Amino acid sequence: DVQLQASGGGSVQAGESLRLSCGASGITFGDHAIGWFRQVPGKDRETVSCISNVDGSLYYADSVKGRFTTFTDNAKELVYLQMERLRPEDTATYYCAATLGYCSSYPLAYEYTYWGQGTKVTVSS
Repeated sequence: DVQLQASGGGSVQAGESLRLSCGASGITFGDHAIGWFRQVPGKDRETVSCISNVDGSLYYADSVKGRFTTFTDNAKELVYLQMERLRPEDTATYYCAATLGYCSSYPLAYEYTYWGQGTKVTVSS
């Protein structure tokens, strides 16, 4: 049974930082790419980032480039999303998801097979 668990969300002020974590069980961690997505009610799910545990390839949405960093702790089989200089428009529920292999040039939600339950991030101005 595959499970992804996202955690680390919370409420912060604009300009502050948060680190989200994504753990996975039931999959071969090193064979997958882990994407981060976010969604606000009434809007489509937005791609935030992707990291491939196969070749280390990375993707960041333009809206987070330079502020967010995703990285893997292979020993712990965790993927992190370090979010710096948060803005109110970053407020959303953040999801991690897994797909076999690599990050595509523009990762889309439908490419991802396994999903975590989401963790909420609220950024106040």
